[in-house]
Amino acid sequence: MNRADNILYHPVFREKLAEIDRLEEQRIFCRHGIEHLLAVARLAHLSNLEQGLGLSKELIYAAALLHDIGRGEQYLHGTPHELAGAELAGPILADCGFSGEERERLLSVIRSHRKGDGVDPLAEILHRADKKCRPCYLCPAAGECNWPEEKRNRTAE
Repeated sequence: MNRADNILYHPVFREKLAEIDRLEEQRIFCRHGIEHLLAVARLAHLSNLEQGLGLSKELIYAAALLHDIGRGEQYLHGTPHELAGAELAGPILADCGFSGEERERLLSVIRSHRKGDGVDPLAEILHRADKKCRPCYLCPAAGECNWPEEKRNRTAE
């Protein structure tokens, strides 16, 4: 997983992750730091194994690490984070050695992670993992959350 690991050390990734951490410091709702990104990666990889999808662990981790990287742009400028994230992720993926075909797929997955795309299994497992890694059943801010009840994670699974 050298290429996915390289994302962790990429200067733009680190800069944007630090920015998100600063901007979410007082946030009472779910945060989008490295703990969330790795939880999504691990849950998506587990789903891949359980479902026998045969997806590349490296692509799963790359998508998970970068899926929320545009959060800072959303907070600062109102740009939807999935669109800002795809813009930021392209050069990071290129610098980390992902092929043009892999980059196109990963950018599509990042752009569609909020709803899934119904076509690409990578997009679908990332979307589900992103939602399932949230412990809504323990959230102290649940009463103020704007997530619809049907999207909230109420199980340990």
